[in-house]
Amino acid sequence: MSSTRVRRRVNAPRASVYRALLDARAVAQWMVPTGMTSHVHAFDAREGGSFRISLTYDAPTERGKTTAHTDTYHGRFVKLVTNERVVEVVEFETTDPALRGEMTITIALVEAG
Repeated sequence: MSSTRVRRRVNAPRASVYRALLDARAVAQWMVPTGMTSHVHAFDAREGGSFRISLTYDAPTERGKTTAHTDTYHGRFVKLVTNERVVEVVEFETTDPALRGEMTITIALVEAG
């Protein structure tokens, strides 16, 4: 099992960031990699709730994992700790066995020091 750690500084109160992580419109707007457009198909922001999101490459030369230019993934909210933590389990929708499998994403919100 591998692990990747990413740190981001967001100039906003933790409560605002937490609310944005659980808001489908906010997720579609700012949880998108550069060069992609997001479409939220379903989003039930509660512990045990599920979501489904597609990310489509803006450049026609980029290949998607699900269709020619799109990566679609689905997941569920495993743990929500108000203003502190969001834990999701996600899986890409793909026919490529190398890209299958669940990933756990833990977002920990801390005050910048």
